[in-house]
Amino acid sequence: MSKSAPELTPQQLGEIARTFGTPVYIYNADRIAIQYKKLQTAFKDCNARFFYACKALTNINVLKYMHSLGANLDCVSINEVLLGLKAGFDPKNILFTPNCVDFEEYITAKELGVNINIDNISILEQFGNRFGNSYPVCIRLNPHIMAGGNFKISTGHVDSKFGISIHQIRHIERVVRSTKIQVKGIHMHTGSEIKDIGVFLEGLEVMFSLAKHFPELEFIDLGSGFKVPYQPGDSEIDLNALGAKVAEAFAQYEKESGSKLQVWFEPGKYLVSQSGYLLVKANVIKQTPATVFVGVNSGFNHLIRPMFYESYHHIINISNPDGPERIYTVVGNICETDTFAWDRKLNEVREGDLLVFLNAGAYGFEMSSNFNSRLKPAEVMVLEGKPHLIRKRDEFQDLLRGQIEVI
Repeated sequence: MSKSAPELTPQQLGEIARTFGTPVYIYNADRIAIQYKKLQTAFKDCNARFFYACKALTNINVLKYMHSLGANLDCVSINEVLLGLKAGFDPKNILFTPNCVDFEEYITAKELGVNINIDNISILEQFGNRFGNSYPVCIRLNPHIMAGGNFKISTGHVDSKFGISIHQIRHIERVVRSTKIQVKGIHMHTGSEIKDIGVFLEGLEVMFSLAKHFPELEFIDLGSGFKVPYQPGDSEIDLNALGAKVAEAFAQYEKESGSKLQVWFEPGKYLVSQSGYLLVKANVIKQTPATVFVGVNSGFNHLIRPMFYESYHHIINISNPDGPERIYTVVGNICETDTFAWDRKLNEVREGDLLVFLNAGAYGFEMSSNFNSRLKPAEVMVLEGKPHLIRKRDEFQDLLRGQIEVI
């Protein structure tokens, strides 16, 4: 795939804009299927299961499509679990991996029959005291490995709130022994945007060293965080190389321990990021003494990643693809600083031109809001080349939904 042009053609995107308006999120189902197939191919020699980390994008149609591909589901809230069940996932194919939630959510998850991942000693003790060995769980461990493309998306370091420290293994053992809780899996997740396969192999060695503490272990979950290309010249993580190394490591572990374990992964961004486009319109071109701004009909209320994570999204002017290149700063229409791109080289932008943000499938719409009382955009899925509206654009009444007037 060219990193300088979207897989959906400018003609397709333009037609979607004419039909559904802008701003609009668009997801190409074919790209999701391609990414899932890459996972299956890379880990074909492993006893692997893939759980889509649906916090990246939870539209019910995306969940149903993931289910049709054969994926499992990773959820971080009870409502995500309920969405997964509504989308057709079997409870045994759903993993509940919350953080800092009320114990009642764990009780609900148990009643729903899903896999439960516990990342807090207090919760582990409460769950064990209440259910004993009647309901097996997974334990999320913090391997103290720094990884990820940004500190805000690094989750396995010593100062992270996620997971139980590997240095607290004695404490975990005491809880397991005293409550008789059955531990069927151990889990780690070090961060997002990881390109170095060595991070996963280092984490796997940590997991293998701890596996002996859990005699009923059935799987090791390595989380995810697989790197996808954002900037021109970027490359994906070498999944085939990682798959070969992981298969080799598990085969060696089985030979040495006599224990045959599954490996679980939880890809989110890897599956949906490249499928997504945010299509916007240039409202104004504003010249200042320092720069030329392109002000678009969107903002961080629709795509917060550049402001929150300083992330890069490639931008293409599909209305004037052969125009001379000029330098612009692309900003939104929010009454805050909402800069999408500083000093970005684009084909000449004119007021009314359509711009497309690439790699907008993950944490785009999912993190959107009604800040400034602006409306959330529509969502469209392209299935077998045909666009389908899968979420209607907000209307004014949506801003008042749930409010109760007492004055």
